Amino acid sequence: MAVVSSSSLPPRVADVIVVGAGNAALCAAIAAREAGASVLVIEKAEEGERGGNTFFTGGGYRFPYNGLDDIRALIPDLSDEEVDRIDVGSYPASKFKEDLVRVTEGRADESMVDYLIQNAYPTVQWMSHVAGQRWVLMYGRQAYEVDGKLRFWGGMITEGVGGGEGISESLFAQLPKHGIDVRYGSGGRDVLQDETGRIVGVRVFDATGFHDLGAGAVVLGCGGFEANAEMRTRYLGAGWEVAKVRGTRHNTGEMLRAALDAGAQSYGHWSGAHAVAWDMNAPPTGNRRIGDLYQKHSYPLGVIVNARGERFVDEGADLRNYTYAKYGREILKQPYAVAFQIFDQQTVARLRDEYRIKEATKAEAMTLPDLADQLGIDIGGFVRTIEAYNNACGEGDYDPSKLDGVSTRGIDPPKSNWALPLSQPPYVGFAVTCGITFTFGGLRIQADSAQVLDTTDTPMPGLYACGEVVGGLFWHNYPGGTGLMAGAVFGRTAGAAAAKAVRG
Repeated sequence: MAVVSSSSLPPRVADVIVVGAGNAALCAAIAAREAGASVLVIEKAEEGERGGNTFFTGGGYRFPYNGLDDIRALIPDLSDEEVDRIDVGSYPASKFKEDLVRVTEGRADESMVDYLIQNAYPTVQWMSHVAGQRWVLMYGRQAYEVDGKLRFWGGMITEGVGGGEGISESLFAQLPKHGIDVRYGSGGRDVLQDETGRIVGVRVFDATGFHDLGAGAVVLGCGGFEANAEMRTRYLGAGWEVAKVRGTRHNTGEMLRAALDAGAQSYGHWSGAHAVAWDMNAPPTGNRRIGDLYQKHSYPLGVIVNARGERFVDEGADLRNYTYAKYGREILKQPYAVAFQIFDQQTVARLRDEYRIKEATKAEAMTLPDLADQLGIDIGGFVRTIEAYNNACGEGDYDPSKLDGVSTRGIDPPKSNWALPLSQPPYVGFAVTCGITFTFGGLRIQADSAQVLDTTDTPMPGLYACGEVVGGLFWHNYPGGTGLMAGAVFGRTAGAAAAKAVRG
C-alpha cells in the first residue's frame, strides 16, 4: 500500500486505469470507454506475451439460452443445413444456477451467481456488437453424434472464433477503435491511496524502474496467483509447487496482495483452484503455440490410473464440464503427481483434438501389459485393475452425450456412467499431471458494480475488480466456461461503474 498526500498526487494519465489485459480486463476497458471515460491499460507482459490466461483457454462461454433461436442470434451465419444436423437443446437460467451451486457445494456467493446468470447472455451479445466478437458452436469439444445428429451437451456449447487466442486478438483489435492505449511491459506493483483512503492510481514497474500513475479509478483485472509457486504452496498446500501452469507466467499475485494491504477484503476459496489433467511433459508454464491442447479432457470415455495401476476417481461421476476442473488436484495427490488415461478402440475416435497433437505423451499396444510397460505403470497392478473394472461393467444403452447410467458394480471407485469394458485393442494411454489454470481466492466485490469491498463490507472508493482476481464465485470446482463468462460480465460491469464514478 502506498499512501500519497493530496499535495503530491501523481498526474492523472487517464480517468480509468485497467490493470491486466485478458478477457475481463479488456471488457472493462471497452465498457469504461463506452461510458465516456479515458482509459489506459497496463499489461505486465510484453506485447508478444499479451492476453493473460485468456490466450490459453479453449474460448468457451457458458450462458443460459432458451433454444436454437438464441444461438442463431449469436451465430447468424449458421446455415439451414447445419441446423438440420444439430441438437443444441436448451439451457435455462435455472439450470445454470443449479449447476453452479451444485458443483461449488452451495458456497458460491448468491449475489454474484444471480448477477452473473442475469447478465451472461446480454454480455455475449454486447461482446458481439461492441467488442466485435464472433461466435461458433463447439462441434469438436461439446457434441457427440447420436442417432445421426450432433447432440450438444453440458450447458457450454459456444466459443469465441479462434478459441482463446481469437478472443484475445479480437478484443485487442477493438482498443485503437475506441481510443484505448496499452502500456506493455508495465507490471502493477501497488495501488496508490490518498489520505482519505481513496484509490487514486497505481505504482508500476517497467524497464526504466518504478512509476506512479494517477487515475480517477482503478480496475484490477490482473489474474490470481497460480504462477507464483510460493503463494500456491502457502495457500493451496504442500505439493502445489510442482504443478504445471497452464497459462501465463505473469499471474503472480502482486496486485492482489497490494489490494489486500490497502484494506480490501479477502474472499472465497483461498485453498482452491481450477486444475486439470495436463500433459506430463508440458513446459512449466503455458506454450503460446500449443495453447490449451496439452489438456486431456476425454477421460470419461476411458479409465484413469496412477503409477501403481490403481484407479482413484470416478471418471463418469458427471459430464466432463463438471469434473475436469477438480480432477487435476486428485492427480497431484498420486505418486509422482502423474496419472494415465487409458482407452480402447471403442472410444478412440471420439477423443478430443488435443489427443492428436504430436506433443502428446502417449503409448499404444496390443496388450495391457505392453501398454503398462511403455507408460511406466506397475504391470501387475494395472492388469488387476483393468480386469476388475471390466468384470464390473454392466449393461445399458451407452450414450456419451448424457448421463447414461451405464455403470460398474462392486468396485471402488465406481464408474457411474459410460462404463464400457476395455476389450478392443490396440489400447492407447496418455500420461498426464496436474495443470493449474487459476486460483479461486481473491477480493470481495459488490456484484452489481464490481467495486471492491473493504474488511467492513464498505465499498472502497476508486477500486474495482474483475476476472480471476475476484473471489467468492468458485469453490472446490466450477462449471466449464463460467470463468470467461464471469470475467466478461464483471469486467463490463467494473468498467462501466468505474467510468460512472469518475465522470458522474
